Amino acid sequence: MRVLSGIQPTGRFHWGNYFGAISQYIALQGNEQSFYFIADYHALTTVRDPAALKGFTQDAAIDLLALGLDPDKAALFRQSDVPEVTELTWLLMTITQMHLLEKCHAYKDKKEKGVAADAGLFTYPVLMAADILLYDSDIVPVGQDQIQHIEVTRDLAQRFNHIYGDECLTLPEGRVLDASAKVPGTDGEKMSKSYDNTILVFEETPKKLKKKIMSIKTDSKTVEDPKVPETCPVFQLYQLFADDEQQAELADRYRAGGMGYGDAKKRLLEAATAHFAEATERREKFVNDPDTVEDILQAGAQQARTKGREVLDRVRSACGLKSKG
Repeated sequence: MRVLSGIQPTGRFHWGNYFGAISQYIALQGNEQSFYFIADYHALTTVRDPAALKGFTQDAAIDLLALGLDPDKAALFRQSDVPEVTELTWLLMTITQMHLLEKCHAYKDKKEKGVAADAGLFTYPVLMAADILLYDSDIVPVGQDQIQHIEVTRDLAQRFNHIYGDECLTLPEGRVLDASAKVPGTDGEKMSKSYDNTILVFEETPKKLKKKIMSIKTDSKTVEDPKVPETCPVFQLYQLFADDEQQAELADRYRAGGMGYGDAKKRLLEAATAHFAEATERREKFVNDPDTVEDILQAGAQQARTKGREVLDRVRSACGLKSKG
């Protein structure tokens, strides 16, 4: 089983990114072959500051390694270090029907809001399909909102195979990530950079982490009042870090009254700090050793290119183009 997933470098990772996706990506590493890439080509549709993109990409690599991505179990690389993906994108574009792209939600959402959509956004699903098909990917872990892109990828692979040969491209299967754990932001809404309510996995300082946690919005119940744990964002976040016994104990304290939200926030701070303690130490080592990070990215890109060239040669030959192999 070959697993592939990519993540855009559009800002530092927050708790929602980690529990909603990254931790599950890492749990899947070590299969027959796993590819994880930092989607810097995709990021160009929104990030137009070169220095910012370069910084976000480096941070993404460091954070993924710190959080447990093991280069001995999975190839980690920058999307832009694998030029084969852009050639496959063009070959797929030649058989992509316009109506397929016009119904994709990213393009439709902008169009409906009256926002100008450039060609990069319009053809984004084709590049995503190339990302997946270039490695004969079997499993692609995605969020529910990305299932449409897997369907587009399968449609393109089936159309290409129908035109050029049934055995040319592997049809991938999407694996929807477990979204059962709600990750609320500091305002109680879904944690998202667009809402400016995130708590970063690696905040700049412990003081900043504490400040964000202590700012989480709660209701106006007094210390003496019984409280409802299930509807409290502090408790919902605590559940991400605590075991069943710890959750039950804090839930009982909520319902009994006599505990303020400040105490619950302190518990959350302690639990989160402990959970990411080892990752924080690893991150510091990678920050101080950028050459090792670059070596890992280059080694990952070489693995990706080796597989990518194999698939691209197969596709070029099917199209009637000379193989580069």
